[in-house]
Amino acid sequence: MELLSQVLALEPTNQVLGNEPIVPFAILLVVILVVPILFERLRLPGLVGLVFSGVVLGPSGWNVFQPDSPTINLLSDIGLVYLMFIAGLEIDLEQFRRQKSRSFGFASFTFFIPLALGTLIGQIFGFSGNASILIGSMFASYTLLAYPLINRLGIVKNQAVSVTIGATIFTNIGALLVLSLCIAVHAKQFSYWGLITLFNSLIIYLIVVLVGFDWAGKEFFRRSGDDEGNQFLFVLLCVFLAAVGAQLIGVEKIVGAFLAGLAVNGVLASGPVKEKVMFVGSVLFIPIFFVHLGSLINLPPASNFSTLKLTLFIVIGLLLSKFLAAFLAKLLYRYNWQEMLMMWSLSLPQVGATLAATLVGYRAELLPIWVLNSVISLMLVTSTVGPLITSRLAASLASSSVEQHATTTPSYQNIENKHSNFTIVVPIYNPQTQQYLIEMAALLARQENGRIIPLAIATAAAHMDAPQLEISLQRSERLLSKATAQSQVLSVQAEPLLRIDDAFAQGISRAAREQKASLIVMGWGKRTGLRARLFGNVIDSVLWASHCPVAVTRLVESPRKIQRILVPVENLMAPSLHPVQFAQMLAEANQAQVTVLNVCDRRTSSSKIASRRSQLGLLVSKLALPNPPEVQIIAHENVVQAILQAARLYDLVVLPFIRNRTSPGGLAISDVTTQLARQLTCSIVMLGEPERNPTEVLPTAVSNTTTVIGNAVIGNG
Repeated sequence: MELLSQVLALEPTNQVLGNEPIVPFAILLVVILVVPILFERLRLPGLVGLVFSGVVLGPSGWNVFQPDSPTINLLSDIGLVYLMFIAGLEIDLEQFRRQKSRSFGFASFTFFIPLALGTLIGQIFGFSGNASILIGSMFASYTLLAYPLINRLGIVKNQAVSVTIGATIFTNIGALLVLSLCIAVHAKQFSYWGLITLFNSLIIYLIVVLVGFDWAGKEFFRRSGDDEGNQFLFVLLCVFLAAVGAQLIGVEKIVGAFLAGLAVNGVLASGPVKEKVMFVGSVLFIPIFFVHLGSLINLPPASNFSTLKLTLFIVIGLLLSKFLAAFLAKLLYRYNWQEMLMMWSLSLPQVGATLAATLVGYRAELLPIWVLNSVISLMLVTSTVGPLITSRLAASLASSSVEQHATTTPSYQNIENKHSNFTIVVPIYNPQTQQYLIEMAALLARQENGRIIPLAIATAAAHMDAPQLEISLQRSERLLSKATAQSQVLSVQAEPLLRIDDAFAQGISRAAREQKASLIVMGWGKRTGLRARLFGNVIDSVLWASHCPVAVTRLVESPRKIQRILVPVENLMAPSLHPVQFAQMLAEANQAQVTVLNVCDRRTSSSKIASRRSQLGLLVSKLALPNPPEVQIIAHENVVQAILQAARLYDLVVLPFIRNRTSPGGLAISDVTTQLARQLTCSIVMLGEPERNPTEVLPTAVSNTTTVIGNAVIGNG
């Protein structure tokens, strides 16, 4: 203690803190946590706030961050690699395969036209031919920042939209290859023999990464089973091995990271490991990269007209070249103006490959600082304007898709079909939530003339005679006995099932599959703690692994008392009507009334509101329900507030379960379902669809079984 006091006495506290690398890192965490939230409330992208924070805290502002700090540079480099990896991981290969010829056509337009115009702008401002081509290549790629929005509105399957999504694989690879070539020329490594060697090395490298990593990933995932931790580490190893391999053959590491994302794309699919990989990057490393990028900005004086002029040329050139590319695609593929403008707005945001290429060119001293400033300004403009235009166009494009869908979609199967072997499996863990979930299972079982199977999971120990396992078995037997008694009171046949398994989630999913379940209904769960966010909880695992729909419930009163059910429908596409079917099943068992609600913009005209009401009514009629639900359209500026106000009159709200996705830019996109789940005070059911079978209909199109899961959160309840 004495020694510590002497040390502190010799060195002032501010100097001690100034020499500690942990201090800027702590400030970074505060910035990453607070700033994006503030900017999103201002209806600006969170990444804009991160870049702005870098400017304020960097040498151009308060000088808290030093851009050349080894710690910050390392974290920023990891963020840069992660950014390009996620860009490759987010590419929808299925969409690309379905529209590969048209995707290649649009990619050619949106790559070569911006490349030519960007190169011309570089020549106008006196850059060398090599630097001018690099500037042009920055225009060529784009980032699908608005993908979560179009996915939520159900217009991803529109041909023009899917073509734009598929084209990113060509534009990003092309832009990164041009970058590598320009850097090689700048480093005096360019010769005919060197070019041949580079291309040969690149071909071998592509085969090793795209084929070898894909095969190795599938083998490792098959052998590792459900060990998400090791799978997560394997994916990270692939990313950094690909980055190192790219540098060994003389190609930029961001090319390797992007190819690694493509390679493991099929391995990860949409499983829980992919979500965790993207989570780590989007909440930590990628935001640090954006903050560091902002700290590199050297604000020009007001008199520096040349920088402002270059920025203006770059922004206008990008907007014009992307518009010309979309217009040529419209003429060639005969898209309408709405679809053409949608392609234009989706191809505007310049975030992932553009920023990565600019930073690499700046570090290689091929591009000056004022080009970096101009490209960051371009990113700020396009990442704001692009998604804004997309959101304006998406609603009308979704409505036009509904009209076509409503006239071409065959009628749904009638959910009144009865099955003598209709089965409801009720895994139980929490005695406090067990009663209401057994009641819900009983209502559904009686409605379908079925039975319920109370299920208890006892986690396996190393030895089958271990005392812990014996205690778990005794507890499970008591729960099953209680559940059986409750079922008998409700006049429902019950067949209790006790299962020993490695983990609760796997045991539930496997038992549901063995029982041929068609619906899983889980109790509400807490999501607290770092481990829960990184590796999820039982609910997440069952949602990812389930072969059938999953309903997550929070019941504040007995299901038998539910008389009014509200089903908010965010987009007017048929898959979003699955919650309506679930609500109608419960309503028929309880003689309750279902209301389907859609919220539109306050500025929507009365004629358009009437059109939306008729469209929604037409889609609901396709369900062929015996007691059709009431249809309501509300005009409001805030979707969440409109639903919250309407929900005050209802006993239960049924919501679609939509996962928080991350954009290729690395920032999480919040959704209406998440906000409603936090603020609603009545009972809630969130219905999630299985990944591989999202278009099935409840309850007859999947199988003859329903599963109800009875706990708050197993392990946390």
